[in-house]
Amino acid sequence: MHFTLHLTNDCNMACAYCYVNRSRLQSMSFATAYRAVDLAAALTPRGDSAGIIFFGGEPLLYKELIYETIAYANWKEKRAGCYFHYKVTTNGLLLDEAFLEYSRRNNLFIALSHDGIQAAHDRYRRDIKGRGTYKTLAEKAQMLLAARPYAPALMTVNPDTAQYFAESVEHLYRLGFRYLICSLNYAAAWQEDELATLAGEYRRLAAFYYRLTLAEEKFYLSPFEVKISSHINHKTYCRERCELGMKQLSVAPDGRLYPCVQFVGDDNYALGDVYAGVNEKKREQLYRQNAKEKETCRGCAVRKRCNHFCGCLNKQATGSVDLVSPVLCAHERLLLPIADKLAERLFKKRNAMFLQKHYNDYYPIVSLVEDLKGAEPGCSDSAPGKQRVEN
Repeated sequence: MHFTLHLTNDCNMACAYCYVNRSRLQSMSFATAYRAVDLAAALTPRGDSAGIIFFGGEPLLYKELIYETIAYANWKEKRAGCYFHYKVTTNGLLLDEAFLEYSRRNNLFIALSHDGIQAAHDRYRRDIKGRGTYKTLAEKAQMLLAARPYAPALMTVNPDTAQYFAESVEHLYRLGFRYLICSLNYAAAWQEDELATLAGEYRRLAAFYYRLTLAEEKFYLSPFEVKISSHINHKTYCRERCELGMKQLSVAPDGRLYPCVQFVGDDNYALGDVYAGVNEKKREQLYRQNAKEKETCRGCAVRKRCNHFCGCLNKQATGSVDLVSPVLCAHERLLLPIADKLAERLFKKRNAMFLQKHYNDYYPIVSLVEDLKGAEPGCSDSAPGKQRVEN
């Protein structure tokens, strides 16, 4: 299970598509963070592992809180008999050598938000004075990759940046990112012509994916990896449908619990707090509500491979877990044929890299062992491979 600690809703950037409510600034206390760790330990069976994710706002505004929370969690796991692993999602502006060295010593995984080429990135990802952050981030990205070579880049694609999608992915790959998680801003007002542009960009990316795979390059490009997996591992994929509130809890700065990141601050979806614990009855009700097949999706041929079951995504796009965005529907229908054609071409070639990535459950481990041969000890990032994507 994963516990996402929203350390603050404050940020040193003002991204135009950000969904975080900053009308009243809040930050998490040390006591609340410790109680979140206590709850995580209580809900994790002995011998099992739980994820502690630091989120915001911008979590690196509170580095000391991260340090103290990890120190407490390390102390707690020895007494609770469970284990913790750590991740932080950051805009990168506050990254420095000291924090990166700390992340190496404490196995703190770092994910960087980056929207690609300057024209795409600076369109939305600006500082609080309205200035684009691409140039500032360039040095930070290189610093990050030098210390944590498997750090992922998290890209958001908007209607007016769709035209740069393929170029931006290739740009991030040239920078050295090998784990690329790309998501649409489903809350935006996508038009038919912009979706047509997006389809063309996916075809360009399919060609890029094909070339890299034939060259036996190791990489992870989430749109294709997820859709290819939904065909090859369709039974497992169906079992791993969104289990809203069951495998992930978001902890607000004040300690209240929510089922996922998009719900924080909406009291209709509060599931308790770190002091009183989880309201199991409400959590079960929400899970069952989200698990019901959506009326608009009944009979759809691709519903078992579609993201319409993601409650967090539906909340972002429509404001309700029960309503699926027409944009999501259109996106899935345009992406699936492109991903399937790509997979078919590589399968027919019996390409070794493709087969290893998608048919060998041990590929991530084998890949990491290969990469660590001769590498400096201490780097334990997960290698790009067959991994479950978390947004």
